[in-house]
Amino acid sequence: MAEYVAPLRDLRFAINELADLSGVAALPGFGEANAELAEAILEEAGKFATGVLSPLNWPGDQAGARFDAGVVSTPAGFSTAYQQFVEGGWPALGAEPEHGGQGLPHLISAAVSEIWNGANLSFALCPMLTTAAVNAIARHGNEQQQACYLPKLISGEWTGTMNLTEPQAGSDLSAVRARAVPEGDHFRVHGTKIFITYGEHDFVPNIVHLVLARTPGAPEGVKGISLFIVPKFLVNADGSLGERNDVRCVSIEHKLGIHASPTCVMSFGDGAGAVGYLVGEENRGLAYMFTMMNLARIEVGVEGLAIAERAYQRALAFARDRVQGRDIGARQGDRVAIIHHPDVRRMLLTMKAQVEAMRALSSVAVAALDHAQHNPDTEQRQYYQGVFDLLTPVIKGWCTEQSVEIASLGIQIHGGMGFVEETGAAQYLRDARITPIYEGTTGIQANDLVGRKVALEKGLTARQLLTQMAAVERELAAASDADLVAIAGEFAPALASLVAATEWVLAIYGADVRAASAGAVPYLKLWGVVAGGWQMARAALISHRHLEGGGVERDFYRTKLATARFYAEHILPQAQALERVICKGSASVLSLAAERF
Repeated sequence: MAEYVAPLRDLRFAINELADLSGVAALPGFGEANAELAEAILEEAGKFATGVLSPLNWPGDQAGARFDAGVVSTPAGFSTAYQQFVEGGWPALGAEPEHGGQGLPHLISAAVSEIWNGANLSFALCPMLTTAAVNAIARHGNEQQQACYLPKLISGEWTGTMNLTEPQAGSDLSAVRARAVPEGDHFRVHGTKIFITYGEHDFVPNIVHLVLARTPGAPEGVKGISLFIVPKFLVNADGSLGERNDVRCVSIEHKLGIHASPTCVMSFGDGAGAVGYLVGEENRGLAYMFTMMNLARIEVGVEGLAIAERAYQRALAFARDRVQGRDIGARQGDRVAIIHHPDVRRMLLTMKAQVEAMRALSSVAVAALDHAQHNPDTEQRQYYQGVFDLLTPVIKGWCTEQSVEIASLGIQIHGGMGFVEETGAAQYLRDARITPIYEGTTGIQANDLVGRKVALEKGLTARQLLTQMAAVERELAAASDADLVAIAGEFAPALASLVAATEWVLAIYGADVRAASAGAVPYLKLWGVVAGGWQMARAALISHRHLEGGGVERDFYRTKLATARFYAEHILPQAQALERVICKGSASVLSLAAERF
């Protein structure tokens, strides 16, 4: 079974030519983050991914994590790989230098994250959740908490988790029942949390849980939730580990995919109560947790992108090797590899084009986050924060939903062999299926997009992005190149559909929020399809300029141009249908009473 190979050339194209790494590097604090450094980091990450993480992916899936009397064991080789991961300094990549991080832009760290997830999603989930915990403590923890926990988390010596979900609550955090009772300088936490990724494992001696719970007398609903640090082992004043805290894993889930990643049921306070430390102010825990969740949502979108890339690589390798049938139209001759068959090429290009669009849009979004956090101009920071906020649910929802479709196409290319576990293609579909659920389902992301990111803003950021897209469409239409003109011919009506759907959402939301919500998921997909097409159109323009200039890597840029045209002609036409669903389909969604289903 072929190992994962990091798509380094396409990553460089996305971060340098589409997301403008040079502009990010010019921001205060990023002076050393140039293209040469990024390339060196990506090269080393690719080597580690191919040589260490990818070989563990298939056997880890087959063996799975194991639970025995409260002890969780990861598959053979995972713990050793994690130690190598820490020794390489990878956990510290994007963290702030004041706590031991390397302070690199999100644009670079997200590209590296794609590599980890493509090589071994089950492994990559652990450092991803740790990074989320780091962000929450760095943003909202006090100095003592930051000094105690951040250096160990950033170095990877300890790991972190997010503890939100409870058996009765699911995604409805207003129903959280875990309680935290004050006791001196700390609280005693009691409750049960489910679906806790890497809540217990054998990588590190201490795990730092961030837990949502209610204090006595807290208001009902989301306004009464607080956030607590609950370490597996208490930490002494000198930084050494003290006694075991009253928190334990009581079981791990048996899942469709990501078998090597332990998904734990965590019990807090079976005895005297788990010692927890309040983060920030009481009753503001949900706002603090969203610091973790928003970045985690982008990370989950990148997970979807990474699995889609892995599925594409596997399908491409199989299509090149699998000999079956003669060329269509040839009455005689040798049998050929299935990559010569038109429908297989269509499926491969459908996978490839969408992967490239997802990567491009994700890169542009995380570059916006870098500007939002570091740009010295206040208006620019506000603008880029708006762009990042709007694109976050799109990337989380669209990239993950497409990852399932792309992984399914990978199985289709394998034919019957794809339905057999030994080829490995099925694992990518099983693993991908969790990503549209993680960190808020697609419906939750879509309602966030429609409500908070478009309607509440009265379309400000949405219209700014639509204006940028229109400028790209005009540049395409004015070109003399046949490929660019063809792309313009498909991009223009797709963009018009997104504009029309956005104006419909803005007009209807205040009067009929249920109607707007009925089309929210199609609206999110419409944003993904068209914004992905926007980036593919930009890629086509950049590639055409390189080809006109007579530079090197002509095959790479020809391929980019061809893939962008395929996206325009095969993916963008979905936009008109989605517009009709959004603007005309809400009544039928709501027409059938619940009891008539």
